[in-house]
Amino acid sequence: MKFKMAEKSLFAMLLRSPWWISFVVVGVIVLAARALLPDEYFVVGALAGFPIFVVGCVAAWRQLQAPNPARVAEMMDAIASMPWRTFSDTLATSWTSAGCTVERPAGAKPGPVDLVLRLGSTITLVSARRWKAATHGVEPLRELHAAMQEQGASAGIYLASHGQLSDNARIFARDHGITVLQGDAVAVLLLRK
Repeated sequence: MKFKMAEKSLFAMLLRSPWWISFVVVGVIVLAARALLPDEYFVVGALAGFPIFVVGCVAAWRQLQAPNPARVAEMMDAIASMPWRTFSDTLATSWTSAGCTVERPAGAKPGPVDLVLRLGSTITLVSARRWKAATHGVEPLRELHAAMQEQGASAGIYLASHGQLSDNARIFARDHGITVLQGDAVAVLLLRK
């Protein structure tokens, strides 16, 4: 079973916030402990801020590793003008640099699977051909899920750099183990190469 943090929990919100906010919260906890607790309990009260300090360190690390927003915007513009072959080659290069073995499915007719990623014994199917579509319905996700079951893949990735996913498509993806990469997440993936 995979652990997933609740989106509205304090830790999840602090991870999405600028790193320094976590350290401000830790400072407030330490000051409150100093003001409200007797001297012999101050250290115990101040240690209540330690988990938030750790979250601040994780957020700082993630934010330092994240690409520059200007580069992400440039990549989004580049993605919009890329033909399919260039886009798929760039995806393959990015995943190869991340340590995956990338294969293209055999056959002249395009299907629901555009790339097959292998990392050890894990197989992930990628559907990326509709990356520029204005709207993304549930049907391409159903096709990807059927291919995942047929090929015994443990995961699927659907790329939608532009446009919106319908609510039904979002729910289907969540319920069937399909990761949807949208907008800036696609640009960040391509910047890893």
